[in-house]
Amino acid sequence: MEILDRIFNIQSDEDFNACALAVFQHQAEHTLIYKQYLQILGVEPKNVDHYSKIPFMPIQFFKSQEIINAGSEIEVVFSSSGTTGMITSKHLVADVSLYERSFRLAFEQFYGDVKDLAIVALLPSYLERSGSSLIYMVDDLIKHSEQEESNYFLYNHQELFEVLQKLKEKGTKTVLFGVTYALLDFVEQYSIEFPELIIMETGGMKGKRKEMIREELHSILKAGFGVTAIHSEYGMTELLSQGYSSGEGLFKTPNWMKILIRDTNDPLTLLDNKKTGAINVIDLANYYSCSFIATQDLGKFHQDGSFEILGRFDNSDIRGCNLLVQ
Repeated sequence: MEILDRIFNIQSDEDFNACALAVFQHQAEHTLIYKQYLQILGVEPKNVDHYSKIPFMPIQFFKSQEIINAGSEIEVVFSSSGTTGMITSKHLVADVSLYERSFRLAFEQFYGDVKDLAIVALLPSYLERSGSSLIYMVDDLIKHSEQEESNYFLYNHQELFEVLQKLKEKGTKTVLFGVTYALLDFVEQYSIEFPELIIMETGGMKGKRKEMIREELHSILKAGFGVTAIHSEYGMTELLSQGYSSGEGLFKTPNWMKILIRDTNDPLTLLDNKKTGAINVIDLANYYSCSFIATQDLGKFHQDGSFEILGRFDNSDIRGCNLLVQ
């Protein structure tokens, strides 16, 4: 489909606006829950002429409604993590190849060709449940890596340590995906000086440890792995794209994804990018669902186009993604 090819070849803000409006018009007609939401707001889709004027659907809808284009068949269902009794979000994915295209292109944009990378993963809590979009992505990256050491490590920290030592000696570019508490467990047992190692902290104590501020957490991890920065991913169950941070908690997004800041007291009003507020996400890869989502995350833009996550609304559920209150 032409629009999907255009989405992944956006080169300018004008390109982004044209694609966003095309996706909006499609979803305003075919994603029925979003269509009803627009009707309640009194928004006439044909009168919307810029992506900044597109209404953003509250992310909570993914907990109670089926957000998918009418008539689409479901290929896979991604679900969020949560504690017992918590209502989790479900993302009904009509075309999982869009997710694959999105995360492959974004990962290559930020980290290079995956075939040249060793992908190692310390993600016990994700592996121990079903429906994780992160595991789907890491599975694919491991599959397409051409390094024999690429693999998952559950609680076998000794084996992980030995593999990291081997990769360091070989000079192989390596990315370690790790859930926060498991990375802390590892560095309490082992210490390695591997300056070239990319630690991709995926966030979340999962109830295993007390929450920590980012600076304290990253200081411990940097010392334990002998690196100068801790990388992070900004993604969530409801999206098919993610942003990446190469350190200091500052994230950037691929060209088909955009972050806007809204007023916490008036959810339909956007703020300029110099102010702190709630995060709205445009994810154009989410074509068969909803690409315009009002999250419960708090954030701030920076002059270089990066953004940071400052925490969450007080009344929102704790999420599995990397949101540490500053």
